[in-house]
Amino acid sequence: MIKDYTLIIGASTNPERYSYKALQLLTKFKYKVIAVGAREGTVFDCKINTDIPDDYPVDTVTLYINAKLQENYYDKIISLKPRRVIFNPGTENSFFQNMLSQNNIGYLEACTIVMLMTGQY
Repeated sequence: MIKDYTLIIGASTNPERYSYKALQLLTKFKYKVIAVGAREGTVFDCKINTDIPDDYPVDTVTLYINAKLQENYYDKIISLKPRRVIFNPGTENSFFQNMLSQNNIGYLEACTIVMLMTGQY
């Protein structure tokens, strides 16, 4: 089955980070992933970019950055028109959630890793 992409914002090459673990599981479960982080790198054959590429159909954005850092991505995420944005623990942002609602983009406060492990992704 062809799935649209999941965009991870806050991707890391550090195996201790939850974004790394989410990338690992998404790859394991055969999701297509776009990874964006503060530094370039490669994890599980997935290149980590420092900017969001324009030419991918994004279904889900999963956030691993705090509310202040999210400000840099508001317009870009909205322009991608994803089906949903996942605010992982520690990334909650009511201001951005309101923006998403106004643009008919779904969001949830959840853990991507738990969703994947329990079949709720």
